Amino acid sequence: MAADAGRIGCHGGVELSKAAARAAGQGDLMDRFEADYPKGPHDQPQSMCPAFGSLRVGLRMRRVGTILSGSACCVYGLTFTSHFYGAKRSVGYVPFSSETLVTGKLYEDIVEAVHQMADPEKYDAVIVTNLCVPTASGVPLKMLPREIDGVRIVGIDVPGFGVPTHAEAKDVLSAAMLAYARQEAEAGPVQRPRGGLKDKPTLTLVGEMFPADPIVIGGMLEPMGLAVGPTVPVREWRDLYAALDCATVAAIHPFYTATFREFTAAGRSIVGSAPIGLDGTDAWLSAIGRNCSVPQARIDATRNAMRAAISAGLAANRINGRITLSGYEGSELIVGRLLVELGADLRYVGTACPRTPYNSEDADWLEARGVTLRFRASLEQDIAAFEEFRPDLAIGTTPVVQKAKEAATPALYFTNLISARPLMGPAGPGSLPSVINVAIANKDRFIAMNAFFEGVGSGDTAGVWQEVPQDRSAYRKKYAAKVKQSRNAVDNGDSVGC
Repeated sequence: MAADAGRIGCHGGVELSKAAARAAGQGDLMDRFEADYPKGPHDQPQSMCPAFGSLRVGLRMRRVGTILSGSACCVYGLTFTSHFYGAKRSVGYVPFSSETLVTGKLYEDIVEAVHQMADPEKYDAVIVTNLCVPTASGVPLKMLPREIDGVRIVGIDVPGFGVPTHAEAKDVLSAAMLAYARQEAEAGPVQRPRGGLKDKPTLTLVGEMFPADPIVIGGMLEPMGLAVGPTVPVREWRDLYAALDCATVAAIHPFYTATFREFTAAGRSIVGSAPIGLDGTDAWLSAIGRNCSVPQARIDATRNAMRAAISAGLAANRINGRITLSGYEGSELIVGRLLVELGADLRYVGTACPRTPYNSEDADWLEARGVTLRFRASLEQDIAAFEEFRPDLAIGTTPVVQKAKEAATPALYFTNLISARPLMGPAGPGSLPSVINVAIANKDRFIAMNAFFEGVGSGDTAGVWQEVPQDRSAYRKKYAAKVKQSRNAVDNGDSVGC
């Protein structure tokens, strides 16, 4: 079976793509996606293509090759963005046509590409990723050979209609690699970490964070006789074995549902939240100590030392201002906790990621302090929160930042300016106040800029014109209505067959 390639994917309607995938024998995959990544107010992601997340994970790994199978426009956009973010290696691409989809030739082309790339001198593993159209058409990556000449072959599906965010796509690939590595470890001896084995029980961190944070966490754990192990997503295949061989797992980012399932299958316990701020660090150290059977006296000594250090940092660094916060990285709640303890009047936290058992403690802590939370927040909800609370500073995604600055409100991009800072333990209180206080103090500059550009129009008419462009909003509304009407292909009676 092959679905009509011109009508499925990002722009063809989510329901049609889902129905096509199920008709093509991908029912189990779609059921797993729906269980692992429950949707919210919006079914279609409002940020970048989700596959960007898994692509970045693979491109950051040593001796790992990547092959994409999808529409040419999607592959172009993904590879362009990945190189924009610093990738320095090529990405394999298997093109297709309606004919190769219908005849099954696309799968044969993928097999040929995998054999061509699987060079053991260059690679430990090759990642093959189905994008929307191949997934909806049922291209069976699970039938790929498990290894070729000692090179591991890992096939994953990352369709935009099944994986809501690029953050969760990181989970798809990380879980697939952990599952493979776990089976290898169960079968016999495996490679040691490049830096050798630790002489203490280790903690595996799950979630991409500022490079200094694992070091800070290691310093907090050392008095308890523990050490930091690898961070997942890993940077090398052999790190997967060390990640599995841990005393417990820290769910720093809480949305790695499939990854946590692999750790549970390996018999590892999982601790939610993070060592963030005073309350968060104290509770987290207690939970880690209990899970690793650390004597209570050592736990308490470490907690007391951290409470003193963090309390001093919070006293010396304060934030005075009303803030709204939104993002799609998954760390929004723990950043929100730190902002509140720093004195910020935090009114709203929106995250594109879902509520999970591993962020429930953070959610309860924030809600108990009057913060409005939105999981799976839509752009419309984030902007509505900005308009309702009128913050002194908006921290958010690019469109939220743009909206705030148009309203002469200081704004900071969450991903590059907030989450890319040391946040854990004693380092956290000193990292955020400076950038936030400076931004809030820029209010007068935004007011002056607004006054300077007063009268130059907005939206389609922004700028200086000899003839002001005609208002085409009626046509835009008419076209939007047509698109909305055709979105749900199943309800509209469109057939999906073999």
